[in-house]
Amino acid sequence: MIGNGEGKTTLSYLKWALISTVIGLALGAWLGWQTEGTLAGMATVFFICAVLAVLEISLSFDNAIVNANKLKDMTPVWQRRFLTWGILIAVFGMRIVFPLLIVVIAAGIGPIDALILAAREPAEYARIMHDAHLPIAAFGGTFLMMVGLTYFFNHEKDVHWIGFIEKHMARSATVKGIEIAFVLLLILVFSNLLEGEDANTFVFSAIYGLLTFLAVEVVGGLLDASQKAMSEAAKGGLGAFIYLEVLDASFSFDGVIGAFALTQNLFIIAIGLGIGAMYVRSMTIMLVEKGTLAEYRYLEHGAFYAILILSVVMYCQTLVHIPEVITGLGGATLIGISLWSSIRYNRREKELGHHEAPHAGDRVSAQLGENNA
Repeated sequence: MIGNGEGKTTLSYLKWALISTVIGLALGAWLGWQTEGTLAGMATVFFICAVLAVLEISLSFDNAIVNANKLKDMTPVWQRRFLTWGILIAVFGMRIVFPLLIVVIAAGIGPIDALILAAREPAEYARIMHDAHLPIAAFGGTFLMMVGLTYFFNHEKDVHWIGFIEKHMARSATVKGIEIAFVLLLILVFSNLLEGEDANTFVFSAIYGLLTFLAVEVVGGLLDASQKAMSEAAKGGLGAFIYLEVLDASFSFDGVIGAFALTQNLFIIAIGLGIGAMYVRSMTIMLVEKGTLAEYRYLEHGAFYAILILSVVMYCQTLVHIPEVITGLGGATLIGISLWSSIRYNRREKELGHHEAPHAGDRVSAQLGENNA
């Protein structure tokens, strides 16, 4: 499924995303005409679908980078499964089934009744989704925080972008469970800022998020180990697939909940976020085939910093409302800065290569300076 990226243009990677954009926006315009019966109503729904697509892309670009990091180590078979089954789960599962399941559980009604509620009483549907935001933010924020911290608390990590932070974290990784202790401490801090039942809900949901991360890690390790025993080429299989699906779910929480600030119509939300998910898929393939993560050494760091920022924002959203546009711009800014730092590093390495046998001390100093930039 994923091959060599030589000769391919950015437009060729975005082909299916652009096709889904045309189909999705046309479907959104048709839905606007059916529900409102006016050109103004049609244009409004068309615009909302476009905004939701941009929102999803801005919130999920770091998701694409992390996907690419995991995907490059998967076998072609599992790459193909993730990019087909995985995208179906992402688009239909997280953008349609997940919001329905929340209402099913929160309102104690059946799936069909939840679908009817979404179609006939969108305001009530949106209210139930809004009331469920606290446990979702606690669960998703905890899972994403563990993803980000696990990347930095790694004693084998030897490439550092912000050296004075990352070097200490890498050295501290020799202390077993330090990232879990950090997350548990943060859970206690935020639970003390909440009152009554909200505090209990936050703690239990956050603990479930932590347990889910640990369970995915354990199950993924066992599955991949068993596959590796059968065939060395089978590494990065089902375990990695499950990890990526849960990761995508955690990224989707913020977008799905935030979408209700723009519209209460579940079907419009599904169209807009579905378009965005297709762009994330296209960007993932492009990053893997072109070897962008290897070419820009700090890009991955920027993505994981963005994940940590998103996790903290989700925690803070249990206390105050933070517009999703701020979250998206914050993540995009971090990734942009990491890309700029990578380009600077590549330029410096190229300049050093032009000099004849540069002094070792100068090269070390240049590296340390870049790490602390």
